[in-house]
Amino acid sequence: MIDVKVRWNTLCDDNHMFWRIIVDDMEHLSEGRVEIIKIPDIESVNFGRGVGYDIIEHIPPQEVSEISATKIREQLKQEGKL
Repeated sequence: MIDVKVRWNTLCDDNHMFWRIIVDDMEHLSEGRVEIIKIPDIESVNFGRGVGYDIIEHIPPQEVSEISATKIREQLKQEGKL
């Protein structure tokens, strides 16, 4: 079994286009071997007692940071693909 965590917030619902794509494709392709779990936005990471946990920030390259799902959706709509 594979667990897939998907970030979920109050702007989403079960009929959200990308949620449906993820759920429908994963369920179809995995033949029941994948469990998709909604998780809330992360507000903080807490740890204690010096047990060896690190918090590592990954900063993507500029060209990756500039990728916008909103712009991609707008382009797909203009092309009639959405």
